[in-house]
Amino acid sequence: MSDPSLNDQPLIAHLIELRDRLIRILVVILLFFIAFIAFANDLYAYLAEPLQSLLPEGASMIATQVASPFLAPFKLALYLSVYCGAPMILYQLWGFIAPGLYHNEKKIAAPLLISSIFLFYAGMAFAYYAVFPLVFGFFTTIGPTGVTVMTDIDAYLSFVLKLFLAFGLAFEIPVATMLLVKAGIASPESLKQKRPYVFIGCFVIGMLITPPDVISQTLLAVPMWLLFEAGLIGARFVGAPRASDSSVDIEETSEPETVALIQNEASDEADETDELDGFESKPSGEESNDSTAPEELNKPELPEDSDPTEGPQKPDSS
Repeated sequence: MSDPSLNDQPLIAHLIELRDRLIRILVVILLFFIAFIAFANDLYAYLAEPLQSLLPEGASMIATQVASPFLAPFKLALYLSVYCGAPMILYQLWGFIAPGLYHNEKKIAAPLLISSIFLFYAGMAFAYYAVFPLVFGFFTTIGPTGVTVMTDIDAYLSFVLKLFLAFGLAFEIPVATMLLVKAGIASPESLKQKRPYVFIGCFVIGMLITPPDVISQTLLAVPMWLLFEAGLIGARFVGAPRASDSSVDIEETSEPETVALIQNEASDEADETDELDGFESKPSGEESNDSTAPEELNKPELPEDSDPTEGPQKPDSS
């Protein structure tokens, strides 16, 4: 890991760090909200422009509730603050979990994090500039004769935010595909074999999260399928995880003193095992010989021509 000492922190230290990062996230959202709330009405007029430009002459948007003229721009400013603060939010979350990742995981996670932010904003831009004109043009012209389109501002905001979220998440498909391949859950070959099911699933998802019309469903399903194909192309460069990566990281993170201590303990155990093996393999006869050895050493040496049965010789009186 990048900093092994962080693993020894108590739980309270991690909670304090999480609290500090959440406070920073709230401060960033609050700053954006203060900046947007002063222009909330102008922002709502810009957001409603795709529908306002297609309304019949003399028609306009209405507010059916008393607090809607205030709450709709207020909610828009709040949601925009969260969307614009998304890079800072993800950065704080990344700073909290990064110490627990290996070096090879950091190398792949940082580019995916940046690309996910870019793709989410690209999905919102695609929804505003490409999808909204077609969808609203279809809705304003398909109505019965004599019915004037007068959309509620609160209902319009909810509809637009739902489409923003749907297209923003749909554009994350390449990132999700590469993560599946990198984690070893799937391979590019297996995903290619499931291409027909993915194609049908894109249209099913488009039917569920978009308005009930063929145009908006197709405008979401086709980009999802194309993004899936782009994710397959990017998965070839990411590659599957190698089995030796974890062992290499463990060797890099192990301290020399710990390795030396483990080696010394292993050598001591080996020496003790050798001594026990030598003791057990010794015959019982050697034990009796060792016990009688001191007695034999105390006996006097006899001359070579003497008879051991005659007993010891008397010393010469001369």
